[in-house]
Amino acid sequence: MKRLRLAALLLVLAAALGALYYEFAGRVRVETVRMPSALLGREVAYRVVLPPGYGLVTARARRYPVLYLLHGWGGNYDSWLSRSSLVSYAAEHQLIVVTPEGGKGWYTDAPGGEPYESHLLREIVPDVDARFRTNANRRGRGVAGYSMGGYGALKLGFRHPELFAFAGSTSGALDAASRADDESLARAFGGANSPARFENDLPRLAREFPEARRGALPFLYLDCGLGDDWLAVNRDFAATLTARGIAHEYRQRPGGHVWPYWDAQGREILRVASDALAAPE
Repeated sequence: MKRLRLAALLLVLAAALGALYYEFAGRVRVETVRMPSALLGREVAYRVVLPPGYGLVTARARRYPVLYLLHGWGGNYDSWLSRSSLVSYAAEHQLIVVTPEGGKGWYTDAPGGEPYESHLLREIVPDVDARFRTNANRRGRGVAGYSMGGYGALKLGFRHPELFAFAGSTSGALDAASRADDESLARAFGGANSPARFENDLPRLAREFPEARRGALPFLYLDCGLGDDWLAVNRDFAATLTARGIAHEYRQRPGGHVWPYWDAQGREILRVASDALAAPE
């Protein structure tokens, strides 16, 4: 009788430990990665949100799509995590989310600044693929962001369609390469007629993208608040995409160029990206 009670107790304990394990290993995990950057000449950090179940033994062979989520001007690699409910939104998807550092460099290889475009593509993406179980191909990779990050994400989608199957923007400062109202713009793009302004002019890229390669573009998502100073720019850009028959989704919502708006739309970006990217394998 004592043996039966002991066996029953051990089974209960094993079940409880198993439940605790699945509760702990199955939840969303956030990690901070620090790495040397040869291109920027210093150590950089990025944060990674790992989806529910990533840490389970039963998921060890599973590989996940990745969304690179870019911050805006004045933000940093921690902004999405410290200013929004990104962790709770990520819990709804089987998607790795990476938030890299972009400084105030407009995700461009700046003639007077730092090569943030190359840093993201040649250092961050390979490092993420090496450290985590990613679906390391175009079908499993997307990029999105707010404000400066929205511009950067859509620009990367047009300049490097072979790398991304999804590109998204909320409140994107999409006309950045044609503006000169901030010192960071001059550092990122140079003078009025510089090659960097031409190469990174997002509206021009959309207008002139070769018709024969239209199907190679990632699926594009963009939204903007009705009280946002960049509303007209986003409307015009969406109109260009429509006129050219480029696959996209455009939304206008109440709100301004502020975190409450980006927080709400961040949840939508994760949902659209999850649908657009390949499922975990």
